[in-house]
Amino acid sequence: MFRWFKTLAATVAATSFLAACGGGDDPPLANLAQTAQGARLTALVAAADKAGLVSTLADPAANLTVFAPTDIAFTNLATALGFNSATEMVDALPATALRDILLYHVTPGRKAAADLIAGPATQPTAYQFGGSATTLTVGTSGGVSLTDAVLTSARVTQPNVAASNGIVHVIDKVLVPPGVLNVVQMAQANPAFSSLVGAVASAGLVPTLSGTGPFTVFAPGNDAFTAIASTVATLSPTQLSTVLTYHVVPVEVLSTGIPFGTPVATVSGQSITFAAGTPPTITDTTPTAARIVATDIRASNGVIHVVDKVLLPTL
Repeated sequence: MFRWFKTLAATVAATSFLAACGGGDDPPLANLAQTAQGARLTALVAAADKAGLVSTLADPAANLTVFAPTDIAFTNLATALGFNSATEMVDALPATALRDILLYHVTPGRKAAADLIAGPATQPTAYQFGGSATTLTVGTSGGVSLTDAVLTSARVTQPNVAASNGIVHVIDKVLVPPGVLNVVQMAQANPAFSSLVGAVASAGLVPTLSGTGPFTVFAPGNDAFTAIASTVATLSPTQLSTVLTYHVVPVEVLSTGIPFGTPVATVSGQSITFAAGTPPTITDTTPTAARIVATDIRASNGVIHVVDKVLLPTL
């Protein structure tokens, strides 16, 4: 199908993107699939083809809004996940995963940038997780931005590219949906967790946390690691592993199910205790509690909650 689509798109590429942008002689608008090809969104087209979504994007009755990541955006995600290129990532990811990721970039109805700015703070997507439509958070400061399930934002860099069956907004980042990537990949997809990702790799825990799970991970951001950089530098590999597994509970615990006031065993073999509040906190072996500052980042094998402090066990 991809060869057929490339051949078809090549015949319209010279006119479709101009038409989508309102070119001179106003030829017929291209459909969403053709518009993506005409805009040279190569990685998006390849992913859509593998995911079996070309027919959806070419459907004349579709009436969709598509947030279309650039090739650079796909390359950036591929690099973060450890692939050498966007092509390698698209080849490696299952078709079902690509389908879920791309459907997370689609919202029903034809919504221009002005509609997004004037509309609600969240927009439903065509991707469902847990039986419900997922949403994107819309930001309107300095243009339109979209916050995804891993708490990163994509900015619309080229709005309002008209298609015959919808509208395309080009964005500078691939949006990461809930429930598709594992907990390690979700952390890799957010640069704010680069210190945690590096520590997990150094401790040899990537295969474990990429496994079936389920896991609950309390994830410190880069600032939290910076605050104890001198301590981390003195840890042996075994001690580092103990610290990191102290942040992991071997079951999935959503924010609504946190057992306040009861010690909870971690993978390290030591326990942490939760206290209710705004925000809730976690008590470790130190006098300073960690605050849970973001919750329920859903992965394919568990859930991540963000904490503002590295939890320290007995070493």
